[in-house]
Amino acid sequence: MASATRVIRVLTADDHPLVRSGIGTLIATQPDMQLVGEASSGQEVVRLHRELNPDVTLMDLQMPDMSGLDAIIAIRGERPAARIVVLTTYSGDVLARRALKAGAQAYVLKSMVRAEILDTIRAVHAGERRVHTDVAADIAMHTADVPLTAREIEVLGLVAAGYANKTISVRLAINEETTKTHVKNILAKLGAKDRTHAVSLGLKRGIISL
Repeated sequence: MASATRVIRVLTADDHPLVRSGIGTLIATQPDMQLVGEASSGQEVVRLHRELNPDVTLMDLQMPDMSGLDAIIAIRGERPAARIVVLTTYSGDVLARRALKAGAQAYVLKSMVRAEILDTIRAVHAGERRVHTDVAADIAMHTADVPLTAREIEVLGLVAAGYANKTISVRLAINEETTKTHVKNILAKLGAKDRTHAVSLGLKRGIISL
């Protein structure tokens, strides 16, 4: 007599109740899956993962108190074999690389949840890796790019917040010429025409967030 198929225990983390509800409804239709917990913040998903030890965790990246990225790092620090699927609206190649480097096995866009999430859960549970095709294409496109330094990312974030070079210099305790050099390097590395274009590219690629 064949043994019953093992049910995949799923934990989901998202600060939007409607997203969690939608995922729960999808999983409830699958005989080989069970939703064992829901978290609305980064700290909560780390705690629940510790308590429940799910087979697969669905992780949003933008959550209160602790980002999904930091939550992935914390979970994988405790359980290196943890299987995590990033479920996000952000398709940026830089953010995706950070998530995969942190230990996520899959990167799925929320716009494709109904089409991809169930197969992705099964694939990740089986030990496979999955990255949305558009995200994978963006990663490949920018593989040879020179990355922004931590300081350049900090400067770009302040530019995005609307600060002029003089104010950025004061906030970072650096001289204005250094700030101008950082901005020049940022434009060159991103292939941006101006500061506004650099911010747009930074947001699109997940280098910064608002």
